[in-house]
Amino acid sequence: MKNLLSSLFSFKKVTQKVIFVMSASILFTSFFTQATELNTAQAAWENLVGERFVSRPEFAYVKNNPSLPNVLLYGDSISIHYTEQVRENLDNKANVYRLYRNGSDSGGVITKMNKMLSVMQNPELKDHWSFSWDVIHFNVGLHDLKYVANGKLDKVNGKLVSTITEYKNNLRNIVIYLKKLAPKAQLIFATTTPVPEGELGRFAGDEEKYNTAALDVLKDFPEVEINDLYQLTKPNHNKWWLKPGDVHYNPQGTKAHANKVAKVILSQNIFN
Repeated sequence: MKNLLSSLFSFKKVTQKVIFVMSASILFTSFFTQATELNTAQAAWENLVGERFVSRPEFAYVKNNPSLPNVLLYGDSISIHYTEQVRENLDNKANVYRLYRNGSDSGGVITKMNKMLSVMQNPELKDHWSFSWDVIHFNVGLHDLKYVANGKLDKVNGKLVSTITEYKNNLRNIVIYLKKLAPKAQLIFATTTPVPEGELGRFAGDEEKYNTAALDVLKDFPEVEINDLYQLTKPNHNKWWLKPGDVHYNPQGTKAHANKVAKVILSQNIFN
């Protein structure tokens, strides 16, 4: 009887040790797997995008196909809305990336670009960005001409984000930066779309002044192509806007923008 109890006791201890070792092994494997997953470009991208946008398809992680050209879309909410359709139009023709957030005003472009690239080009990441840009399609303006007070649109009491002089200086620096960043890339600047009457933080017609200022700057950079989304949109504004007094667009307008953006991108030499 004593021998039986002793054997059972020994068996229990061995079993406990085996269970402990197996549990430790499972925990280690799980931890290692999670650590490996966190060290991927996809995890870095999703962390960069943040909770606000990570579930939106426009900000989905793009797995690079090395056989295709690489396109970057930089812009505000107008460009966010047309991103999906541009990707659809360029499916199997280009890797279409976009900025990890709303591009906002011209004063923050270089900072946002540097942040994105410093994260995504980190060589310690699995599948880190090691490619170069072939086309960069960019726009700033709609957030420069707005008036803000206490974080809200307010053209009565608010302060203008960027004067035309500041906007021109910023845009010049942006082009110089992009040319240095991607010397072989085709740069395409999209003009700012119309501001409707009744917009809370913007004056209708100011977009024309800022577009004129942008085109004046770009005279010094004839290699930058112009995608005139303003002229495309203006005659159709009343039927394309999301609602009166809103700078955003309904699906018909967004699709028209996307089709024009995709068409201009596909017209570049790299696709011919």
